[in-house]
Amino acid sequence: MLRKLDHRNMGKSDLGWLRSIFHFSFADYFNIDNMNFGVLRVINDDLIEAGTGFDFHPHKDMEIVSYVISGGLSHSDTMGHKNTVYRGEVQYMSAGTGVFHSEQNLGNETTRLLQIWVVPDKKGYNPAYGDYRFKEEERKNKWLNIVSSKDGSAPIKINQDANFYVVELDENKEIDFPVGKGRQGYLVQIEGNSTINNIDLNERDALEIVEEDIKIKANKKSHILVIEMKKELKW
Repeated sequence: MLRKLDHRNMGKSDLGWLRSIFHFSFADYFNIDNMNFGVLRVINDDLIEAGTGFDFHPHKDMEIVSYVISGGLSHSDTMGHKNTVYRGEVQYMSAGTGVFHSEQNLGNETTRLLQIWVVPDKKGYNPAYGDYRFKEEERKNKWLNIVSSKDGSAPIKINQDANFYVVELDENKEIDFPVGKGRQGYLVQIEGNSTINNIDLNERDALEIVEEDIKIKANKKSHILVIEMKKELKW
């Protein structure tokens, strides 16, 4: 089963310094029928203006992954971590029993990122932070597994049965992605335009995939994220 989600119909927010598209209910956007996709609770496509950002605020019992598309994202937290990640790089925080953190754009250009929240497999983990600097060639015309469960092989591991993959496909290139029985996936067309099993996706669109293999063709250079997980559509 496949279901296209047009970004024009998603939740929106414009705070001036922050402009967001909400894939699921978040902040002032609330839709009781759009709370999650399996253990995937949040995908926010954020644009943070230069010299601004999220001041210190708390989180608890959530696996938080930030995937930077352009610009830089500077992290600071009450565990003592400070670091900045850039395009194609990933920042991860397991909020666990509770942590305060800030996320800032300290550069001179707008930062675009995907802020992703996954519900952990249980509450009460010790808070943790990590980041990883992937290279562009690692995702060029091939899948790169950037996040996995603790049993997986990705360099970033979260407390849930979920896997994150990214690819940058050159124009007219094709690639397959299997979503087998008992599994589902959520695909984000980060950049570009593609056709997936005869469904056209434009930049910022999404696709729900349930127990169905897909074939992706890049109609123009495409940057794509897939989050693959156990089948569990709604809580």
